[in-house]
Amino acid sequence: MKKFLLLFFAVVSQLFFSQIEKHVKLNYDIKSIGENQYEAIITAKIDNGWHIYSKDIDPEVGAIPTEIKITSKDIELIGKATETGKKETSFSEAFGADLTTLSGNVIFKQKFKLKNPEKGSSVAAEFTYQTCNDKVCLAPETLEFEKKIEGTVATTTETSTEETLTKDSTKTTENVSLATTLKEEQHDGIKVNSLDFKNPLTDCGTKTTENRESNLWIFILGFIGGLIALLTPCVFPMIPLTVSFFTKGQKDKAKGKRDALLYGFFILLIFVLLSVPFHIIDGISGNIFNQISTNIWLNLFFFAIFLFFALSFFGYYDITLPSWVANKSAKAEEAGGLIGIFFMALTLVIVSFSCTGPILGSLLGGVASSSQNVPLLLTFALAGFGLSWAIVFGLLALFPQALQSLPKSGGWMNTVKVVLGFIELALALKFLSKADLVSKTFLLKRELFIGIWIVIAIALALYLFGKIKFPHDDKNEKISTTRKILGILSFGFVVYLVQGLIPAERPKLQLLSGILPPINVSYFHDEKDGILGMHPEHDFYKAIELAKKENKPVLIDFTGYGCENCRKMEEFVWSEPDVLPTLQNEVVLASLYVDDKEELPETQQTKIDMGNGQMKKVKTIGDKWSMFQQVNFNNNSQPHYVLVTPEGKVINTPVSGYMPKEDFKKFLDCGIQFYKNQK
Repeated sequence: MKKFLLLFFAVVSQLFFSQIEKHVKLNYDIKSIGENQYEAIITAKIDNGWHIYSKDIDPEVGAIPTEIKITSKDIELIGKATETGKKETSFSEAFGADLTTLSGNVIFKQKFKLKNPEKGSSVAAEFTYQTCNDKVCLAPETLEFEKKIEGTVATTTETSTEETLTKDSTKTTENVSLATTLKEEQHDGIKVNSLDFKNPLTDCGTKTTENRESNLWIFILGFIGGLIALLTPCVFPMIPLTVSFFTKGQKDKAKGKRDALLYGFFILLIFVLLSVPFHIIDGISGNIFNQISTNIWLNLFFFAIFLFFALSFFGYYDITLPSWVANKSAKAEEAGGLIGIFFMALTLVIVSFSCTGPILGSLLGGVASSSQNVPLLLTFALAGFGLSWAIVFGLLALFPQALQSLPKSGGWMNTVKVVLGFIELALALKFLSKADLVSKTFLLKRELFIGIWIVIAIALALYLFGKIKFPHDDKNEKISTTRKILGILSFGFVVYLVQGLIPAERPKLQLLSGILPPINVSYFHDEKDGILGMHPEHDFYKAIELAKKENKPVLIDFTGYGCENCRKMEEFVWSEPDVLPTLQNEVVLASLYVDDKEELPETQQTKIDMGNGQMKKVKTIGDKWSMFQQVNFNNNSQPHYVLVTPEGKVINTPVSGYMPKEDFKKFLDCGIQFYKNQK
């Protein structure tokens, strides 16, 4: 169990990096050793202080062994791959086993022979490894290389730009450098030279700015989550216990006040520190957050986790950290002074984990599904959560007489937990819906989603009125006035939800926009009917061709099936009567889905040369448009809107994110009017 937890948190911490960091430089070569035998050689130059794992370690231990695959239908491998370099074997407490690491300059070799020496062969290499130092591990990487053997001479398959563009269209892979300017008419290309977002034809419109409101909103949600957690039976009883520490036997009032303030500060600090690893550990490409938030299996995993949290809140089991963690922290309190106060705060956080874990998990799941700066949002969420605790515990430590006005512990705290369980149950459906959308199964229709929420809301109301019981509920408990009021509000929410089941021209349930499935994933509107009656192109080049015929500008809409802000824009900005006609009549709409998991035809599947020997596969439609957005617009957030002429010139400054109708309308109107004037 210990190993599993350590590995789980190590893997989760890798999911939220914000920049690219490299500590291993790789080189691939093929050497002839005579008699139709060759060696595929991968040389790894590892930075000082970093290491990779030997290929021979047991993968069941948890660490990622280095793996070398040499592939070609025209070769036959001879023996197994070998590794040479600085090796060090030591016992890992984290994994509970001996691990062999490689550092400095390491060479991997694999012998093979050609089946048909006279024909030669293209020999590909796939190299998987994980880079670590004594503090962190970067995410595992898999890179691909390829060399061609002509006769007995090994030569690189690198080609010039012109050669790449004029290749036979039956080839299944292309090497396209990010620094290379591809011809605009190359429809399978990624880079389009005319799409120069830095020098638009005009500067009118609303420029993209940092979404400070989003940061503040996440902070507020974290603060509210912290206040709710205080009312749970894991945390609330800790208030008088911990505050008594600062009042019992304190002769120096000034010191007592200082200690109380420090206690609150350390609580805030501990929660903020939980987000630090997500800032300092790098190693994943810039579009990883979108890949995470739109990954089918990860969303199904979050769905299962939220169900797990809900059942915990219902009282069927408790989620706790290993007891030795709390015991060690509690023992450290005896040190006294600043250290003792810090460990008191840490013990509070650890002991309360069974109630705070699901709430923090919900925040983590919500932030992970955002297209914004995930590490920063996570810091804001945890800071808000910690601040609410710091204020409550700090103030009560300063003014202990306020304890007398607090309600006594009792069954009401279990009611809070169960209510949270219903909320977790409802939120779980959001991740199931996202997996359904990304996989394009479209089984969880908007009305079905709303119907399930109605059932959950009715069940919550029945629980609040005492008609449903859970394991820790008092069977003879008297239903309080507060519970009755909350029950009535739950039935009110049911009435609100029922509106969403009634067909209407304009979308309803604005408060749930981005959570519900899109308006066209409905029993009343087939998803093939388009968005608000529009049928956007899903290929940039086809949109350009249509724009030339209709003499209209193209509105590029970088979107995603799992993009919540995209749904909000479509439902409550695009649908406005003074915006929708413009989208329907004045532009050619190109909605490019960056999370479309449908595989491209083999003739369009490519590889992007990321430099330093790294190749990025472009295998799916989403891969193509995601890289298209990054390469041409240096942006990987959705929604992202760009107005371009039929010749592929950027008209005005692109805009990103959810925005008020006025800002989006200004962006549209100024760009369209400029285009008409130029005509």
